[in-house]
Amino acid sequence: MVVEVKTRLEVMEPNQQRVEANILLLGAHNVGKTALTVRFLTRRFIGEYGDIESIYSRVDRVDGQEICINIWDSQAGGKSGSISDKQLQWADGMVLVYDICDRGSFEVTRQQLQLIRRSRKMSSVPVVIVANKRDLQHHRRVSSEEGHLLALTERCGFFEVSAAETYHGVLLVFHRLVDLVRETRALRKSMAGVRGIVRSVSAVFGKKRAE
Repeated sequence: MVVEVKTRLEVMEPNQQRVEANILLLGAHNVGKTALTVRFLTRRFIGEYGDIESIYSRVDRVDGQEICINIWDSQAGGKSGSISDKQLQWADGMVLVYDICDRGSFEVTRQQLQLIRRSRKMSSVPVVIVANKRDLQHHRRVSSEEGHLLALTERCGFFEVSAAETYHGVLLVFHRLVDLVRETRALRKSMAGVRGIVRSVSAVFGKKRAE
């Protein structure tokens, strides 16, 4: 079951267009996905959560533009790292979270990246990898270098944060992904425009040859 939660409602100025960005949050169980989401939405840290899968919404102003950020906090994960087709179709961008104290969760992130990249639709969707629980350095099982290398290899953004300690680091994660979503959309729009021009030119020259 997916529960939709609206965290804040803002009134837009007349004639102002609001843009939406759908962000899918993935990772193994107990890596802190919901803690990251709630920290972003409310600035507060809460350590214990149930297994309710939810979609949260928050309106932010990013670079002067109003963005409605929808976050699907997915409970899919476990050892298989499964992702549903519905999730893949919904997402404009993804945050993949692992726990630096749990090597198994790092492997789930690796598996989920492979599933995403094998999907034709998702091959160009921006992804940010988040190494959570940086405050638990004494229990670390995954080095920062390993996380950076995975992100570099898969052409993803990378952040190492502690949802328990800071709000600013979590804010940077979501705002960076929103930036990547906007850049991807702009690139697709530009490419669509180029393809349209090419088709028009081809049609003109095809007509002339026919004459």
